[in-house]
Amino acid sequence: MDQPRNLTTEPESTILSSKKTVCVIGAGPSGLVAARELRKEGHRVVLFEQKHDVGGQWLFDPDVEKEDPLGRTKFMEVHSSIYNSLRLLSPREIMGYTDFPFLMKEGLGRDTRRFPGHRELWLYLKEFSVHFGIRELIRFNTRVEYVGMLEDVDYDLSIDRVERNGEVVEEVFDAVVVGNGQYSYPQLPSIKGMKTWKRKQMHSHVYRVPQPFQNQVVVMVGNSLSAQDISMELAGVAKEVHISSRSQKNLMEGFSKVISKHEKLHLRPQVLGFFLVVPVLKK
Repeated sequence: MDQPRNLTTEPESTILSSKKTVCVIGAGPSGLVAARELRKEGHRVVLFEQKHDVGGQWLFDPDVEKEDPLGRTKFMEVHSSIYNSLRLLSPREIMGYTDFPFLMKEGLGRDTRRFPGHRELWLYLKEFSVHFGIRELIRFNTRVEYVGMLEDVDYDLSIDRVERNGEVVEEVFDAVVVGNGQYSYPQLPSIKGMKTWKRKQMHSHVYRVPQPFQNQVVVMVGNSLSAQDISMELAGVAKEVHISSRSQKNLMEGFSKVISKHEKLHLRPQVLGFFLVVPVLKK
């Protein structure tokens, strides 16, 4: 096992040689703090962000018209899965960095609730990036398409292929930190007839507001937290909302009570298939 270095006695040339050029992928909560810590240690940091601003999932994007409703494309045009009404599930006291508390701030458009809406957390992340000078490290509107090891060298280097405004370039770094999150690509269930069923289908990744479901009969596949949020919101405008669940035993007590008291919400077993119903006309 390597012995810890004594920085007070180690030659300066050795210390300087340990500084690396590091690529950080993603300017969300993880990427921002990783970039900050790396720079504090003296490393040269380049942070790549595919969107126009910091925040990752917390950078709300209301324009979902350009996205495939089920997210079946190789590259998602819309990164954030946040819907308009989403609020934090955890209190702000535990959502901030230890040395930069997520404090309540008064002002126009600010949300002072303990469980604020998503925009308040995005503003906090933006303030963090400005306060610690991280924005100057970021290359916005730049997507990393490939990361791999560089061959024929005496030490480990990585090569990144990045795309910006249609131009693809390659850059070499000593190390890579991946902070691109895990909630951008929809996970679709495998349901018989799903690929051929012609009626409206969409993943919650592209759900933003309930109005498009006015007076419709909606089937919600899944009963996790986002499904519960969206189901209750849809119940305000839809004709009926049927919640399909693999297991009805794992429903939270509060949500079970909501379903039992709401005439438009109905709990159903797991969906087995999508079928085309052809009406039979009586002679």
